[in-house]
Amino acid sequence: MSAGPGAAPKRAAIFDLDGTLLDTLQDIASAMDHALQQHGLAPHTLDEYREFIGEGVRNLVRRSVGASGGAGELENEVMTTYRRRYESHMAVATRPYPGVRELLEGLRARDVPAAVLSNKPDEATRALVDRFFPGLLAVVRGERPSAPRKPDPTSALEVARALGVEPPACLFVGDSRIDMETATRAEMFAVGVLWGFRSREELEASGARALVSVPGEILRLW
Repeated sequence: MSAGPGAAPKRAAIFDLDGTLLDTLQDIASAMDHALQQHGLAPHTLDEYREFIGEGVRNLVRRSVGASGGAGELENEVMTTYRRRYESHMAVATRPYPGVRELLEGLRARDVPAAVLSNKPDEATRALVDRFFPGLLAVVRGERPSAPRKPDPTSALEVARALGVEPPACLFVGDSRIDMETATRAEMFAVGVLWGFRSREELEASGARALVSVPGEILRLW
């Protein structure tokens, strides 16, 4: 852990999902490659998808289509194909990162409420949480038409209210610039995870106040 938790006591934790709690990269990549190829476009590497993921499915599709040389008018068709494929293949290779379940169980044992806030579509977010972490997360929110995506702080503040905790008492844990900026804008404590999709340099440059190498280190922030 590269930085201390600061003076304010922490009473809740809000987690990103993709690249933070779950390694979803292969299933996202496989579904998108399928969609691209169905529409005559070239697939991408896992490293490319690491950079495409994080700002919602619309941006994932736009970046994937654009990087394949596809025209913008193909985006809606690729989106439809991708959603259909991912819905039926979202848990083929996806798994919790080592130590994540123990982390969530440790928080529950300490009576620390935990939540998920993701830019993944809400239905998929809930389905994956229900599959891999039943009963361990008090609030789950994905991308919804009624709320702006991260890094807008609106949904983070909504989750804090649902948990009954003031924003400065929340850890906001994620693996990307988007998560660190969300935490900062919501006045939460930004924790960057080093096992996810993005680099230490991105997390540090985006306002991470602590960096953790394994999930169990988060328990030391209490």
